[in-house]
Amino acid sequence: MALNDRIILGIDPGTIVMGYGILHVQNNKLKPLGIGVIKLDKLDDHALRLKKIFERTVGIIEEYKPDELAIEAPFFGKNVQSMLKLGRAQGVAIAAALSKNIPITEYSPKKIKMSITGNGNASKEQVAAMLQQLLGIDKENQLLDATDAMGAALCHYYQNKFHSAGAKSYTGWKAFLSDNPKRKI
Repeated sequence: MALNDRIILGIDPGTIVMGYGILHVQNNKLKPLGIGVIKLDKLDDHALRLKKIFERTVGIIEEYKPDELAIEAPFFGKNVQSMLKLGRAQGVAIAAALSKNIPITEYSPKKIKMSITGNGNASKEQVAAMLQQLLGIDKENQLLDATDAMGAALCHYYQNKFHSAGAKSYTGWKAFLSDNPKRKI
């Protein structure tokens, strides 16, 4: 995968509505390729919803051929049952990506909001408005689950931007100093 030409799939997992966004990064220019939701509310059985999430995620991967998956981590809420269901939905989406050998990165909702708006406590509407400005996404015709998913993809791009610009990363001080001997004190 070339870091200057890659496709990032963002997913906002859910068992009623799951959002997805596909972001193409080419020479640090950003272009949304697709954005939408998978509606699961017509399925009564939780297992059938999970099956549908897996199948649709694989379908999106086969259609857009992403290089990476950025997925929103479940947040801790008051309802443990809801959190368990959300965690299952996230796990199934991750399994679909892993079945296609796509690397996964998980981001907290706060991290995504901070990356996009500069405020970790921003509302979903604020994230959507910022994505409209940054990527030209029509927020009026998108569900917030879809814009949250595109936010995860854009967050992933921002987190890895320096690597795509050719910056070198190090595993520790020893590796850094061996590449930069004049920096020793």
